[in-house]
Amino acid sequence: MSALDLVVVAALHAECFAEAWSAGSIAALLAAPGAFGLVAVIDGAPAGFILIRAAGDEAEILSLGVAPPQRRRGLARRLLEAALDRLGRTSARRLLLEVAEDNAAARRLYEAAGFSPVGRRPDYYREGGLLKPAMVMARGFESSGLGDGRTPAGS
Repeated sequence: MSALDLVVVAALHAECFAEAWSAGSIAALLAAPGAFGLVAVIDGAPAGFILIRAAGDEAEILSLGVAPPQRRRGLARRLLEAALDRLGRTSARRLLLEVAEDNAAARRLYEAAGFSPVGRRPDYYREGGLLKPAMVMARGFESSGLGDGRTPAGS
């Protein structure tokens, strides 16, 4: 991601989440080995993003957001599919994420993509002055049988 992309993703993050991340904090996350981000553009305007960090045989979705006017159009699903495709060519065997327990739309998205609950984090998210629990979800990857390539399980 370029410096401009970092500013754009930070602005999108602020539109999507109460606890917004700065361009600097996103840059620091993406500076880690194995980290990457994807930005979706609709009609020339940034509309969504996904941030991923991979280390060894595990990867984690750090954040996924779609601008409110662009929601319910399948953009989050397409961002997730693009990230899964990219991760499918790595050594990752498992992808993890945290999602607010009360975020039914996000949980449906992840369940449709093959994620299952594997744990819970109480008081994980801060919204306003309240702390909310998160569900930890995971999905595995299985070998495609084609050389060193890997494909997401359930693809």
